[in-house]
Amino acid sequence: MRKLILPVLLIAIFALMPLIAELVGKNALMTLSARILMYAMAAASLNLILGYGGMVSFGHAAYFGVGAYVVGILYSHWMSEVPIFGLFPGSNQLLVTLPIAMIVSGLAALLIGALSLRTGGVQFIMITLAFAQMIFFLFVSLTAYGGEDGIIIRRANEVPGLNMRDKTTVYYVILVVAVLYFAWMWRVVNSSFGQVLKGIRQNERRMEAMGIATYRYKLYAFVLAGMGAGLAGALMANFLRFTSPDMMHWTKSGEMIIMVILGGLGTFFGPILGAAAFLILEFYLADWTEHWQLALGLILLVVVLFTKGGIMGVIARLKGGRE
Repeated sequence: MRKLILPVLLIAIFALMPLIAELVGKNALMTLSARILMYAMAAASLNLILGYGGMVSFGHAAYFGVGAYVVGILYSHWMSEVPIFGLFPGSNQLLVTLPIAMIVSGLAALLIGALSLRTGGVQFIMITLAFAQMIFFLFVSLTAYGGEDGIIIRRANEVPGLNMRDKTTVYYVILVVAVLYFAWMWRVVNSSFGQVLKGIRQNERRMEAMGIATYRYKLYAFVLAGMGAGLAGALMANFLRFTSPDMMHWTKSGEMIIMVILGGLGTFFGPILGAAAFLILEFYLADWTEHWQLALGLILLVVVLFTKGGIMGVIARLKGGRE
């Protein structure tokens, strides 16, 4: 029962946020809460390979951006009624665009991972960064889809029976998808597959000596992580009704890494708490000073140096102290 306290509390807070925002007269709180949910999903997908698998990818935002662009491109072709490559029709249906965004992001992760995972250490970090920047500049050059300016999505994708023109409805759709995603992620990290990933992070050579094909497991994780980031990006495109190459820039990958470290590397709830802490600090510090990045950097430095495990590490020590 103790393990259910935190997830139930988090779901309750997010579910009540539109009501709280209305009561206090700050609709920005609902927008902030939605961004936390979507970035938490992206950070959790990165945590699968970084925290559990020990793979430091500096190009994870590429899949986030690809997922968003899939929604934007499908919507653009649906509006113009011009098939993609003359073969595939566009779509404005969420139940169509989300799976396609995940598949395309997963294929991109498969291609990049198949090549990147043949290296290790600094070389792996740099090659994932290089691939991500290649994808970034590819979309910048696509003038048919807005180039640097990106794509405006005039209306969120439709869901039968729901009014997706209402921001609150879109928010609750994002919440439901996020809950389902984290329930699936819980199964993954607590399965035998998750245990193998942890073993690879601790000692890959020993796992290979045991007869485990570590490259294959790492590639599977890389693809799953890419699909998760693509799902988060697709939801972001629907919520913002806009997508641009900035969503896949390497700085966005850096922010996701910070969220994972801030919340707690290799912990299940760490990415959620890390995304919340990062975005809340960004939201209020930016309102306080134009030099908010400096203040945020100092706070992150303190967290990394003194918390020993991020926010989840602090929570674990507090629980240990009480027991």
